[in-house]
Order: sequence, then C-alpha cells, then structure tokens
Amino acid sequence: MSLVSDSALRRALARARDGKALDVTEVTVLLHARGEHLDALLEHASRVRDAGLRAVGREGIITYSKKVFIPLTRLCRDRCGYCTFATAPHKLPAPFLSPDEVLEIARQGAAMGCKEALFTLGDRPEDRWHQARSWLDAHGYDDTLSYVRAMAIGVLEETGLLPHLNPGVLTWRDLQRLKPVAPSMGMMLETTSRRLFEEKGEAHYGSPDKDPAVRLRVLEDAGRTNVPFTTGILIGIGETVEDRAESIFAIRRVAREYGGIQEVIVQNFRAKPDTAMRGLPDASLEELAATIAVARLVLGPRVRIQAPPNLVDSEYALMIRAGIDDWGGVSPLTPDHVNPERPWPQISLLEDRTAESGFQLRERLTIYPEYVVAGEPWLDPRLFAHVAALADPATGLARPDAVLRGLPWQEPDGGFAPSGRVDLHVEVDTSGRTHDRRDDFDHVYGDWTALRDRLPSTPATTPSSTTPSSTAPSDGAPSDGAGSDPAARVAPSAAAGVPAVPAPGARVAEGTAADAALPGAVAGSAASAGAPADGGAVGGVTAGSGTVDRASLAGVGVASGWAAGEVWRALRRAAADPGGLSDAEAVALLSAEGEALDELAAIADDLRRQAVGDEVTYVVNRNINFTNVCYTGCRFCAFAQRRTDADAYTLSLDQVADRAQEAWDAGATEVCMQGGIHPDLPGTAYFDLAKAVKERTPGMHVHAFSPMEVINGASRTDMSIQAWLEAAKEAGVDSLPGTAAEILDDDVRWVLTKGKLPAKEWVEVITTAHKVGIPTTSTMMYGHVDNHLHWVRHIKLIRSLQERTGGFSEFVLLPFVHTSAPIYLAGIARPGPTAQENRAVHALARILLHGAIKNIQCSWVKLRDDLCRHVLQGGVNDLGGTLMEETISRMAGSENGSYKTISELREMVEVTGRPVRQRTTEYGIPTDERLAASEASDGVCKSVRRVLPMA
Repeated sequence: MSLVSDSALRRALARARDGKALDVTEVTVLLHARGEHLDALLEHASRVRDAGLRAVGREGIITYSKKVFIPLTRLCRDRCGYCTFATAPHKLPAPFLSPDEVLEIARQGAAMGCKEALFTLGDRPEDRWHQARSWLDAHGYDDTLSYVRAMAIGVLEETGLLPHLNPGVLTWRDLQRLKPVAPSMGMMLETTSRRLFEEKGEAHYGSPDKDPAVRLRVLEDAGRTNVPFTTGILIGIGETVEDRAESIFAIRRVAREYGGIQEVIVQNFRAKPDTAMRGLPDASLEELAATIAVARLVLGPRVRIQAPPNLVDSEYALMIRAGIDDWGGVSPLTPDHVNPERPWPQISLLEDRTAESGFQLRERLTIYPEYVVAGEPWLDPRLFAHVAALADPATGLARPDAVLRGLPWQEPDGGFAPSGRVDLHVEVDTSGRTHDRRDDFDHVYGDWTALRDRLPSTPATTPSSTTPSSTAPSDGAPSDGAGSDPAARVAPSAAAGVPAVPAPGARVAEGTAADAALPGAVAGSAASAGAPADGGAVGGVTAGSGTVDRASLAGVGVASGWAAGEVWRALRRAAADPGGLSDAEAVALLSAEGEALDELAAIADDLRRQAVGDEVTYVVNRNINFTNVCYTGCRFCAFAQRRTDADAYTLSLDQVADRAQEAWDAGATEVCMQGGIHPDLPGTAYFDLAKAVKERTPGMHVHAFSPMEVINGASRTDMSIQAWLEAAKEAGVDSLPGTAAEILDDDVRWVLTKGKLPAKEWVEVITTAHKVGIPTTSTMMYGHVDNHLHWVRHIKLIRSLQERTGGFSEFVLLPFVHTSAPIYLAGIARPGPTAQENRAVHALARILLHGAIKNIQCSWVKLRDDLCRHVLQGGVNDLGGTLMEETISRMAGSENGSYKTISELREMVEVTGRPVRQRTTEYGIPTDERLAASEASDGVCKSVRRVLPMA
C-alpha cells in the first residue's frame, strides 16, 4: 500500500467530518488511514451510520439474519484464484444437491428457528461441465436457474423459509424469472479492476462472469427489476487502493439511481490452502475497518453495510466503530461453505459482543426492513403471505414469535375483478386525469438526480446543450466532488449513459465511433461494436467531403449545424439509392428545412407511390387497455398507476369481451389489447384475455400484447418465449403490436425507463413471433432524450430485422407526448419533436425502409391534423385506426382525442386529393358486412362518443 502525506489525510478527514462531498482521490487517501487518523475516520463513519439508523427508527440496533446455507451446486464455469467453494465433478457425489437434500437442510433450519435459506452456487456450471448438463437434462430442467427456481418454490412451500438467491451473474430476464420466488437476491461486485480480470495470473483471469462491466450490469438490472439486492467488495485479492475507491463509487451510483441495493458487504480476503492465491497475505483488519468506514461515508446513511462476523476474528467492536449496521447471515446449522475454515460465531456471543459496543442485536429477514414495509414494487405479490408470516408489520424486522411453516406458492388467481376507474377511457376526454403525476413521483422512477448524471448534457436540438444543475443526492451521501463516475472507466456503455453523439440538428462524423456500430447492433449501442460509447465527434466533423467547422455552417433550407450542400448531396443520394444512405447522410436529411424539406418529402412520396400507390388506409378497431396498474417504472409513461391511485383500474374478462362486442357491432375488424404489468395477473392472463375476445367475437382479429407483456408472461409461467408465443397463438392472438420499442438503444432506454425490457430482448420476442407465424408491427417513439443518430440506427435495425424475417406489417412513428410524462416533468426530456423533425423523420423512414416495409403509419393521436396531412404528402400511406378508446396518449397529455370517426379521417385526407380506404389488420379489404357496419357507426361505437351540447 502506497503512503500518503499526513497533510493530505488531515484535509480529507476534515472534509469527511464536515460532510463535504468526497471525490475518488480523497477517498483513496482516506483508505490509508491508520492510528489516530483511523480513529478519526471511524468516528465520522459511526456518526453517519447512527444518523441513518435514527432516520428509520432503529437507533442503536444492529441486525443479522438467521439462515441456513444451501450449496445447490459447487460446480462453476469460472476459475477464480482464491475460491475453494468451486470444485470438479469427480470430487462430488453428484453435480447438484437433490430436491430431498435441499428440503432436508431447509427443514432442519426451520426447526432451529432460521428464516433465510441462502442458495449459493457456481455460475452456470452446465456451460463448462457436461456432468451438470446431463444431470439437469435427466431431471427435467432446462438450465441451472430453472432448478434454482423450483427449489426456491419447494423451500417456500415445505418450510416457510425465505430464499435468498446467489446464483452469480443474472440477465435482466433471469431476474424477471426469479423475482417471484425470492424476496431478495445478491451477487458480490468484488472489484471494478479490469486488470484482475484481463491479466494472466490475476484473481479473476479466465472467469467470464467476473468481468466488472458484466457484474455492474447485473446490479443495474436488479435495480431496474425492483429486486432488493445484496452486493459488496472483496478486498485484498490484488486490487489497488484506487480500485477499492472506484468500486465503492460504482456501487454508490447504482444505489442512488435505482434504490435497490439493500446491503453492501465489505469482505476481507482470507487465503486458503489448495488455491492459486494461497501465498497471498490476508487483508488486515485495520484495512477492513478503513474500507468499511470509507464505504459508509461514500454510500451514506441509507445503505446498510455488513462485515461477515466469522472473518473479523475478535474485532467486533472495531467493525462497529467503522460504521457497520448489520452482521449478515449467521447459521446455527450449516457452515460457511465459501469460507469453511471460519465457523460462524454463536448468536449469543454475537449478541454479547454487539451489546459491549452499546448496540442491540435484532434479527431481520433476508429482505431488509425498508423493503418489507414498502411492499410493492420491491416484493412480488406471490411472496406477500410468506414474508408477512415472519415480519413485524410495524418495523419490517423478523417477528421473535414467528412460527415457521410452509405456505403455498402459486400464481395469483384471476386478478380480473373489475376495480377502480373503469370508465377512464371515456372520462379522460371529459374530466381528465385526477393529478398530473403520481404521489410517488419522487422515487418510483429511481433517483432523478442520478438519472441526470447519465446524460452528458440536457437533451436539446443543438450542440449548445446546457449541463443540468446538480442537486443534493436523495440517499444522504455526498455527491462525487469530481462530478464523474469512476465506473465509466470500467464499463463505458453501462456507466456513462447515453453516448455523446450529436444532439438532434447536430452533425455526425462518418467513420467515427459515433457512426461505428452496425445497424444490426443492439446491446450497448456503439460500445457493442467495439467503439467507445462517448466517441462521437462534436466540434469539426466529416461528412463525405472533408472536415467542416460546425460553427461556420449555415445554409438555406438546412437546420443549424449542417451545410446546405451536404444536405442536398444527401437528397440526391436518397433519390438515386434510398437503401444506400450512410448514417451521416441520413442524419443530415433529418436537419432539412424549407425547400430541402419539401424535396425530402417529395422523394419519400415518390417511393410511397411506387410501393403502395395513392390510397390512404385506416382500420376500424378498438383499443382495450385492460389495466393501467403497473410498477415497471417507465419514465415517459403517464398511463401507469399504482393499484391505490385514484386513476387506477382493471377490467374484468367480461368487460373486455363486452368492449370487443361493442367494437364488432360498430364494424371493427380488430381489437388492440395492451395493459400495464399488473403484479396480480398470472402469466396465463394474456391467454385468458385473447380467449375471452375470441369466444365473444370469433371473427375479430386480436392484435395484442407488446414484447414487454410477452416477456412478463413467459417469465411468470417459466416458459420459453417461443413456447409462450405458441400458446398465445393457440389462445387467439393473431398479431403483436411492436410497441415497447421506444428507441432500440439501451443507453437511451435506461434513461427513458427504469425497468422495461432491454433492446436485445425486444428483438428476440419480435423475431421469435415472426418465426412462429405471428406478424407484428414495428414502432419508434422519438423526441425525448434521444438524438437523430439514434433515430437512424433504430430505423436501420428495423429494416435489418425485416430482411431477416419478413414479419413486419408496418412501421409506426410515435412522437413523444411530453405534457404529463414524468421524465419531462422532472426536467430531463425535451417537449417532443418539432414539426420539422416530424416531417423529416416520417419521410426518412419511407426512404430507409423502401423495399423492405411497404406501409408507413403516422399517429393522429400524437400529431395534429395539419401535421398528419403534411406527412401524408411525405411518404406516409396509413393513418392507423379509429381506436374508439385511446387512453395512453391522452393520459400523457395528447389533445387530439381518444377516437376518430371515419368521417374525420376522410376529412383529414381530403385536402391531399388521395383516395381513402378501410383495411384489415393485414392490409386486406374487409368484407361487405364489415364495411356496412362501420359505415353505419362511422367507425366508433356509441358508448365512447362525445355528447355534443345542444345548440
């Protein structure tokens, strides 16, 4: 450990004492504190810890969890140099514990009063060991996580113990699968040091799951999924003191942004025989204390910090002085299988040692008290009864008198009882929404300040974006004094947020990192193609003919930032070779104004005429949003409500069927069904909805369920996406809406939404739907925190998918409606695209998709009628549907009504001189009977019609 000067330590300690913001450099200095400096550091940390405990009503209390340790498998695909837990198949009687062995451990623990079942196992052993793969196949499990899920359910039902899952690296979808069976999960970050991962001979070399970027992504995905999550750092494995500081800041960033880090373990390395690192010295307990204290100062009073009591020798008092408020899990039955040479202390001893430092030891559950009390969205409804049986409802701590007994775990029954404001689809046009935002606005979407830190600048249409002003972080910890996140040096795409590519109206350099990702790249944006996420050109840029200084650019018919000649060259290229436009040329076209914009529209309209002729089409349909209860946390969505909110509602199956019948009677050929991710609805609810519509209206086309809903259904039923889609098709689903796409770039998506599916998951659902014969639409929601390059790449990705599958029926452009959108109310998003951008992007979509997707649709819900007319003369051939009830955009503040009659659609098109035709979902011609019925109703059922005042 390198030495630092006494004066540097005193300065850093003074700032810590005064509660000043500490940066990585100052924290690194503090990690060197020893002697009197360490005493001062511990005092400051204790004060922060004590303030946090007072704030939650647990002053003077240190917690622990009484647990059993279930080593489900000791096989692992990784090769960590310090690990004795992982072993080889020939050293084990079987690759996995059997169900009987798992339940026997759990039963014994329950008999001794344990309340936590800690499932620990190696990462995806079937990827390395054929014995693991064979065992899983023989016992009917698709993968290790399927077995983990089944055993967690078994423990809940047989014993009442609460599972805490430590299965290693998890994907976003894995977390969706496992959340319903475990109140909490965990994975140690360990370190952000890439050297330990990349250099031969270091602790994590040869271990794919120890990539710091991958592990940080797991922490973020857990936060997005609202999983109470345990993580931590491991000190003394070869990392530098600077690495330790950066690791703590990386955890702090995730904790602030998502609020899901329930505890941070600071663990000291202890060398073990028969490992590659057996010769390394143990991290000293003074080092451990200094690291705990620094973690407390950086993470603040709200984060719970733990030191494993079996690894601190007799220095319990030192760790309490350092700022811990939890001792972690302690087992009266099973050993610490990760540190088998270090037995757990007796709980009575731990209680005595804690009391000697002036604290009371209290038992908690595996899910921390704050999350128990909060309930949804942190705790899945399937686990409510299991947790309630063991928790004190007032404090969230474990009840001393709790009786351990197994309780059934099952999908919720039904969930379709009508509730709430079921007439919102009509009232949204009259009385409107009750409030402009939810009561939990300040925290349900994550930390707004931390979210602003993801953005390199406030979204704008020019490069002169202003940097957002910083506010005090909500977790009570000081912010980074340096204003930068050290985790960005570990995983730029995960930590730096949206790539610093030009904002709308700005130019992009061809061949730079900002233009490097192939159109088909999904995960990680530019970073996925090997380019740095912040590599976009900003000052002088190149676009075909050399470098140009943006400050000197000006031209007739061109938005600020682009030379007129370059836009006109791009226009000529678009006319001659629509599919050959480079990203830079396409971005240039999005800045066209005046004559150049008219020319862009004319080129697009010529291509439209070639593809589909002059007809403008529409479908008579009805939207049925069966519930708006949702806890996903989409920051652009004003539709989602908590079940207790004044505007929340859920329809019964009969009400859904009634609305389908009304639509059929009015001549509809399609219902479009989408809803919130209601925690009470089982994964099979979607099948029930489709069947209800088909049983009542057999001839109705069921266009239903976004990719997010598909993932939700598949996760809750533990089915593969393909199997779930095949079951949905059998139930009556005819096509899927390609919504939930927003912008297919995760750096944008993770600003727009807290918990929605990643871009690659959207792609998988869509391509799988096409594979099983379910066509879909495709969409893009734009004009929020994105930029023109994102739009271009999104459209090109849609084209590449269509060339692969041929399953898209249309491309729908959805301008961002800002008025009541949380991300706009928080001051992060801009107020939607401009009229110029709307015209340009509709035209560009026609050009880029020419020869791949014939139908380009505008959204009358989101555009004014005059803008619809403009885009109809710039490449658009379809107006979508009459809708009958459009609630989602209206809740966000759209002022264009919740339905359009056929007469209104015809009137909108009339000035263009083009013919108007009613279509089916598949762009066919409806039957004469359907046409007659829709003409009689003017395409809208009576129950939703606005009542006009008497003259």
